[in-house]
Amino acid sequence: MPELEVRPFRRTDRDQLTGLVNLHVAAVVPGVSVSVNTVLGELERQPGEFITDPWVAERTTLVAEQRGHVVAAAHLLRYRDDAEVGPHYRDTAEIDWFVHRPAASFWPDAELAADLLMRACLATFARWNTRVRYADGSLPAPLVYGLPRNWPHIRALYERAGFVHTGDTEVILLARVADLPGAEPRPGVTAERTLGECGTRFTARAEGGDLGYVEIDTALARPERHARAAGLADIGNLHIDPAQYGTGLEHWLLARAADWLRLCGVDRLAAYASAADRAQLDLMAGAGFRELTRTDRGWEHRPDRPQIPGR
Repeated sequence: MPELEVRPFRRTDRDQLTGLVNLHVAAVVPGVSVSVNTVLGELERQPGEFITDPWVAERTTLVAEQRGHVVAAAHLLRYRDDAEVGPHYRDTAEIDWFVHRPAASFWPDAELAADLLMRACLATFARWNTRVRYADGSLPAPLVYGLPRNWPHIRALYERAGFVHTGDTEVILLARVADLPGAEPRPGVTAERTLGECGTRFTARAEGGDLGYVEIDTALARPERHARAAGLADIGNLHIDPAQYGTGLEHWLLARAADWLRLCGVDRLAAYASAADRAQLDLMAGAGFRELTRTDRGWEHRPDRPQIPGR
């Protein structure tokens, strides 16, 4: 087979890289893809990460090429070592994302390409000589972060390279707006729509007091960032006064949000919950949500773990 080449990303790789990214996005969330401009912009900076992105001191993108085709790619970040950087990120390096084609008859060397690219990533980390090395899978698309269970080939690669899952597991849920609870009268309770911290906020009020609120972000499909994510929104916050637990207020708020989403032309609503929070998962299931995937957050490189052998 023709020799594999691992090298820095070139701008002429942009279309093939975007295609590879979109293959991974499509396995996680339906109906979403990203544009070439989105991917290129992500390589330069991450405007959505307004807290952590200014802490990045260096970023590099590597690809593995065979027969003129980009078969694997990785984006690496190095964070500064100074007092302005949060303690968790200070003097660390991270594989922000890694994508590669799974083994197939027409890509028999896909695993070899991934291993060679990972060796290059670890060599870059060694040159940076940071305190800790992390890994993630945060592609520039809605709902794609951590290491989704839909990518067993990436998980296997990380584990072969000595990365260990040290964080938590989140469940990503999705509901059709048509399946959300219907509006039911709630005497004495009114809904107020305002701007919230994470989107449009719907607050339930009674006798001058706030009973709870839900915030909906309908800006996941910004046209300058995402080519195909229209019709998708997510729940940024859902808070209920403990005294209102079990009264169905959550469903009442979601019904108000559903009315607004229909006016916005949104037909799918995403939510998030810890895999350990059975009560929250049951509540969301009762409101029409179903599990889309699970994603494992927090991967750390442990030097005592087996490394990818030389080829």
